[in-house]
Amino acid sequence: MTSAAHHDGHTAPAFYAGATGQMAAGALRQRLRTLWPDLSGQAVLGIGYPAPFLDLWQDHAYRCLNATTSHHTPPPGACAADAARLPFPDLAFDRILVIHGVEPVDQDGKLLREIWRVLKDDGRIVVVAPNRTGLWAHVDRTPFGQGQPYSQGQIDRVLEAAMFRPERRDVALFTPPSSLALVLRTWQFWEAAGRALFWDLAGVTLTEAVKDTYAALPVGAPAKRRVVLSEAA
Repeated sequence: MTSAAHHDGHTAPAFYAGATGQMAAGALRQRLRTLWPDLSGQAVLGIGYPAPFLDLWQDHAYRCLNATTSHHTPPPGACAADAARLPFPDLAFDRILVIHGVEPVDQDGKLLREIWRVLKDDGRIVVVAPNRTGLWAHVDRTPFGQGQPYSQGQIDRVLEAAMFRPERRDVALFTPPSSLALVLRTWQFWEAAGRALFWDLAGVTLTEAVKDTYAALPVGAPAKRRVVLSEAA
């Protein structure tokens, strides 16, 4: 597998513009809506490639921002963000969604440390990561097949190392990564059946975590940052 989804036709924007990507977005949106049904008055940040999901909360959130990391082409209205140096002040957000953000293997935990910094002390994050035992992590024509997949235990340890405490877990994408019309039309059946029978074979895991307020504060003085806030499209 490669460390970033840069191949022609395999980028996140191209994937979500197609029928398979729209199906995957539908399945993920269903679970995200269940995890975070109402973020009225909250400051929300999406990191990685969150564009297909932020409109779940944009109409009611106090602020809803899209920070597309350098492994992806930012859509209109998003700011391009350096994963090791997010352009936001400390304690700026109530909720942070991370999708297509933890798969690159060259980040060395820098992104999650920055997320810890910009998340409020009582804030929450959801990390969406490809599941090692699911089909999607092994099909490189989608962004879920680019970079590092994780077991649930591995993503928990990654979060704990970045001073987060996992609290809730969910899964999605039992539907095969197929462009066949029959599969696409029946994705809700696949998702319901998979949740009932094959939990460990989900394509992605969704892990909600909170700051571990008893952990040591991040070591090292933060580098100077330019604050850039851009409303999600």
